[in-house]
Amino acid sequence: MDKLNSKPGAGATAEHEGEREKIKGVFSCQEVRKVGTGTTTRKTIQKSFWFAEEMDDGQITVQPLNANYVPSGPKRTVTLEEFLGSFSPEMEFYVQTVFPRMREMNKTIARADRHRQRGEHYSAEYEYGNALKVDEDNVRANFGLGLTYLERGQSEKADDVFQRIVKLEAAFEEEHKHLFNEFGINLRKNKMLPQSLEYYQRALELSKADENLYINMARAYFDSSKYAEAVESLLEALKLNPQQEVAHKFLAWMQSKELIPSTLLDKVQNAQNSLAQPAGTPEPAGIQG
Repeated sequence: MDKLNSKPGAGATAEHEGEREKIKGVFSCQEVRKVGTGTTTRKTIQKSFWFAEEMDDGQITVQPLNANYVPSGPKRTVTLEEFLGSFSPEMEFYVQTVFPRMREMNKTIARADRHRQRGEHYSAEYEYGNALKVDEDNVRANFGLGLTYLERGQSEKADDVFQRIVKLEAAFEEEHKHLFNEFGINLRKNKMLPQSLEYYQRALELSKADENLYINMARAYFDSSKYAEAVESLLEALKLNPQQEVAHKFLAWMQSKELIPSTLLDKVQNAQNSLAQPAGTPEPAGIQG
C-alpha cells in the first residue's frame, strides 16, 4: 500500500505488448453462509472486498478492505489458480473509491513524515493521527507516531503505540525494516528497556534467522545490566554468522571489562576462535547510545 500503481485502472489480468500485466487492484469474493437453525435455516451470500497484488513469484497477496475502503489487516497469499477461481474484479470501485483513498492516505503519511523529519512533532502527531483514523493498523503511521512520541520524550504515549505495534505482524516485514530498526533503537535510547526486549523477542518469533536482531537484543540486555543474556544473544548471532564482526567486537569489549560470566567464557572463546580478533577492543557502537 505504500507505493501505488500510477495507473489506477490496473486491476484485472490484461495483455500488454504480448505480456500479461501483473494483477493489482480491488476484487470481490462471495461466500455462502447459513443463518438460523432448524426450519428457519436459510442461506445468505456475503460479499467481501479485497486489495490484491501479484508478487514476482506468481503468488497473489490479498488484504481485506476496512470500513473506510482502504486495505487493512493481515494479508494472506493464494495461488493464481485459487485467485482466479474465487475472486472477481471490481474495476470501477477501485478506480473511483479505493485508489483515491489509498493515494490520500499515503499523502497524509508523507506529510507526517516530513513534519517529523523537520522536528515539527505536533504537526506530525496530527497527520499520523488522521491516517490512523482511516486505518488504525497502518504500519507506517503507527511507527511514525511512536517515533514522534519517543523523540518528544513522551514515554507513556509511546508505550501505547508500542502495544499496538507488537501485535502487528506486518510491522516486522522486510519492507518496513528501516522503520522497525529505528523504532527499536529509540525504545532502547529512551530507557524503555522492557519494551525494547519484548519488541525484539516478538521480532525473533517471526524471523529467527536475523543475526542483527540478536545483536540489538544483546544491546538491550546490556543496558539492563543482564550481561549473561547479552552474551547468549551475541552467541546466537554468531551461530547464524560466525564472521559477524560487530558481535565479535561486542564480546571482546565485554571481556576486556570483565563483564562476561565465568560460566560462558568457554563458549565465548570457542566463538572467538572462528575469527581473528581485530586490533584493540573498541567499544561496540550503540552500547552507550
